[in-house]
Parts: sequence; C-alpha cells; structure tokens
Amino acid sequence: MFKRAAATFAFGFLAFSAPAGTAEQIGTTRCESRAAVLDYLSTKYSEAPVAMGVAKNGSLVEVLTSGAGSTFTIIVTRPNGTTCMVAAGQGWESLSTLAPSKPRI
Repeated sequence: MFKRAAATFAFGFLAFSAPAGTAEQIGTTRCESRAAVLDYLSTKYSEAPVAMGVAKNGSLVEVLTSGAGSTFTIIVTRPNGTTCMVAAGQGWESLSTLAPSKPRI
C-alpha cells in the first residue's frame, strides 16, 4: 500500500538554481539532466539516493537524503531522461523495512 501511494503521489514542482544550459522550462520548474540534478544536490546539500522505484508511467522516482538525514529531496526522471525535483524538506527519517503483509482469504 505504501509503495503504491509513494508512486502515485502528487507534489507541486519546486524550482531550483542548477546550472542553465540544457534546462527545459515547464512553468516555473527547471528540469535538467539527471547528472546535473544529482551533482547539484550532492554539492549543495550532501544528498545521495537512498530509495528508488519505477512509477506506472515509466518514470524513475528517487528519494535522496543527506548522510545525517537532515534534508531530503524527491526527484523524478522521465523516460526521456529529463529529471525534476518534485519535493524537498528537512527532518528525513528512514523507517525499517516491513515484511509485506499476506492477503487474507
């Protein structure tokens, strides 16, 4: 259930100040190559990927967090390779992996 909810979430896009160049403008959202986004988040916030999954539309959804877990960012990479940040915040906490529940018959 949690995985399905995470894959179908809807967040407002956040703008970020990554280097211009190959940016794709969508409203006020800047989207860059995945490499540029990862470099920006690593350099500015010391964030690295800690979780990922593939959404129904084929997009790669990733959660990045700093080693101390003080900040997090959720990014989405579309099948065409464009990556956008969709959420960011503070106070990230990892939860222990729960065993999948067995369906009741």
